[in-house]
Amino acid sequence: MMTRRELIAGTGALLAARTQPLPSAPTTRPNVGQIDRERILLAAKVSPVVPTARMDAASAEFLAFTLSIPALAAAVVIDTANGEKYRAPAEAQLRAWFVADATKLDATPVLGERQFAEVTEMCALGEMCVALPFLGLENEALDPVKEWFKARLKWLLENRTALLARDAKDHVGASWLLQTAAAAKLTANEAATSECRHRFKTSTIRAQINGEGLFPHELTTENPLRNSLFTLDLLAGVCQLLSTQFESVWDYELQDGPGMRTVVAKLSYYIQNRSKWPYPADVAHFKLLPYRRPALVFAGRAYGNAEYVTLWRGLNPDPTEPDILRTFPIRQPVLWLPQTRAAQDKG
Repeated sequence: MMTRRELIAGTGALLAARTQPLPSAPTTRPNVGQIDRERILLAAKVSPVVPTARMDAASAEFLAFTLSIPALAAAVVIDTANGEKYRAPAEAQLRAWFVADATKLDATPVLGERQFAEVTEMCALGEMCVALPFLGLENEALDPVKEWFKARLKWLLENRTALLARDAKDHVGASWLLQTAAAAKLTANEAATSECRHRFKTSTIRAQINGEGLFPHELTTENPLRNSLFTLDLLAGVCQLLSTQFESVWDYELQDGPGMRTVVAKLSYYIQNRSKWPYPADVAHFKLLPYRRPALVFAGRAYGNAEYVTLWRGLNPDPTEPDILRTFPIRQPVLWLPQTRAAQDKG
């Protein structure tokens, strides 16, 4: 079996594609598939991660798996004619991680000392849910995976520890919300989707965002900048999932406080000017931050702000440090865009 270092080094080497040159004119609706084409196709070439024994979310194998499936789905989107060469390795991995009795993840874990760690480590399952429909799998392959996510969704909505995670006022609560919203959408659970939308509008914004547009409960952690950017991306993903053609969750603000618009404006300044960060530097990897945050390209579209998109394009898209990768819940933003989903629906 591959070692942790080999898995991450191999994945990181292929993901380290160059950033694209900036466009001649700013835009709020960039062609993300074209911009990310090189890095997507490189990531899709990584060898499949098929475990021979049960793994958990803290393992290097799980991390590599969560990088692989979205990359393969994105490759299907941008290279449709060769979809089968991406579909086959994805199906093999999904069967091992979600279906095979000897190797599948536990959808309903009994958590001991690790408590909330499992919830945050599994945040990448949100993008997994988003990626699955793009793979074009037959029902025979897809349905058992959906059943796993139905069980996972039930655990998120009913388990005592999961509910404590839901009520956390930091990235733990945001991780719960992203996973739950994504699993609800994948499994067509309208009641759970409505519950997530209500929670975001009534609890999440009030509990996590202060008057300055920062996440105060992240500022006292060992890695305040990394965790703030982590939460930004988590909630940006939630906004993408819960917004509809009739309502943009991005625009929601409390009468007595800010919403995501203020958060993005505040944090984008520090993304562009890390040296201006007025709080303690992170204990680990501070100088490597911020990397390319998917929240910027989503917010650029949502708020009609081309500056966010330009900033996004100029940043390094692919961290290689495992600790940082685990705080990147969205690795393939092309899968999260309305135009991508609309094209899939027409197909």
